[in-house]
Amino acid sequence: MRKKSTLRLLVGLLMMALVISCNDHPEIPSSRRLRKVFVAKSVDENGATVFTRGGTGNIRPGYGTFRLDLTDPKNVVLRDFDANTFTGQYVIQGTGAKLILSNLTPAPSGTNGTIEFVVNSLTDTEVVLTRTSVSQKTGGLIVKYTLIPQ
Repeated sequence: MRKKSTLRLLVGLLMMALVISCNDHPEIPSSRRLRKVFVAKSVDENGATVFTRGGTGNIRPGYGTFRLDLTDPKNVVLRDFDANTFTGQYVIQGTGAKLILSNLTPAPSGTNGTIEFVVNSLTDTEVVLTRTSVSQKTGGLIVKYTLIPQ
């Protein structure tokens, strides 16, 4: 009787391991998923949508040229909605919970050269980032970006 119970347990564990190993979509680390050039799909400032790609009544149409280049594993190029371009480094902190741009030159207004984002969601086709501090360029608003690969 004990032999049958052990055998059943072993078969059950083997089946469970098989099911887990047959995952069609293995998790891709955040750093690899983010290693792309992103453009704005939509942008919210303090919860109000100010830009939608392809929209005709955008409050801030400049987000149409927004670009976040993370293709280099360490260096970043950010082109903001006002067409200013900043270069620096980036790191992904935690398990993809935070994206930190640092040593940005020239330093964006009020940032001391660092901008931090919370990574709200990340898929192969879209990333949603929320800036952790207000943007002086938007009049002191928190900006949430929904970005897509270029």
